[in-house]
Amino acid sequence: MTVTHTSTPREDGFRMPGEFEPQAAVWITWPERPDNWRDGAKPAQRAFVEVAKAIAEETPVFVGVSAAQFANARTRLPAHIRVVEISTNDSWVRDFGPSYVVDGKGQRRGVDWGFNAWGGLVDGLYFPWDLDDQVAQKICEFHGDDHYRAPIILEGGSIHVDGEGTLYVTEECLLHPSRNPSLSKSELEGVLKDYLNLEKIIWIPRGLYNDETNGHVDNLIHLAKPGEVILSWCEDPKDPQYEISREAFEVLSSATDAKGRQLKIHKLHVPGPLHMTAEEAAGIDPSDGMEREAGERLAGSYVNFLITNGRIVMPLLDPAWDDKAKQTLEGIFPDHKVVGVEAREILLGGGNIHCITQQVPAV
Repeated sequence: MTVTHTSTPREDGFRMPGEFEPQAAVWITWPERPDNWRDGAKPAQRAFVEVAKAIAEETPVFVGVSAAQFANARTRLPAHIRVVEISTNDSWVRDFGPSYVVDGKGQRRGVDWGFNAWGGLVDGLYFPWDLDDQVAQKICEFHGDDHYRAPIILEGGSIHVDGEGTLYVTEECLLHPSRNPSLSKSELEGVLKDYLNLEKIIWIPRGLYNDETNGHVDNLIHLAKPGEVILSWCEDPKDPQYEISREAFEVLSSATDAKGRQLKIHKLHVPGPLHMTAEEAAGIDPSDGMEREAGERLAGSYVNFLITNGRIVMPLLDPAWDDKAKQTLEGIFPDHKVVGVEAREILLGGGNIHCITQQVPAV
């Protein structure tokens, strides 16, 4: 029987490992919302299948699927990928799934954050979000893992940890009035340090341009290893991303991590600019919360990739930049195989490969 602990991971000697540490599994949840995924989500489902297959070559994959979509998903996915009936409101398991913590004794527990669809009634993208908010506990119970219910609203895509006491976040997201308006910055830092077992938090001002998550850090940077950051970059002074990337570079360049290291920063140029086409927009059902209009700038980024057990699964988004992005990642990760998956259909829904995956660490 699994237990919901009322203590904190820090009190119990647990820490959140980096994504580059060994993994036991990766979760994905199946897309089906017609007001977010075009053409009844069929193009997105094809993309999710390819991501799942690419991960499953190295790491066991579990796909959470609604009862209505179970037969469809089971038919589309290879037999070695487990399909598990889990109800969701949409398919961003990075954000509503558990952030796992581990101790040095071979134990693993999940942290279950409050989820409000990226802004609740202030500027959330859909209502209700109650099914999403139950997923973290369900995944923990599926694996037989105890968990903590954290006392704040937080999405997994809004945090990056190095596993050695450092957290990277954006002020734009974590200090947004739609998340935890009753907490000061220092109070929020206290909760994060308790639930992720941190010594230091590096605050980057803003996330990627036009990111509807209020600027998740995982669309702006990724961590190659402790002390080594990959930053979304832009060379066009007329692009709004240009200033955001330079601002982030200045903060990261002057920062040291929890171990006192100066950060090594790799620049990974963004694709595009990419925009939603009229045909793509026409295939999406109208919605109150999510803007899906022809010409809308898409928050495309190559840092929105997954690291899993000697493999990088990266999004292919723009023929003009895909090969350069892959070469850059191969240089940063010489011991990993870099695999690209066509991911525009995922981007049209508002995120990418990192956003639709959540790893379970190995213990």
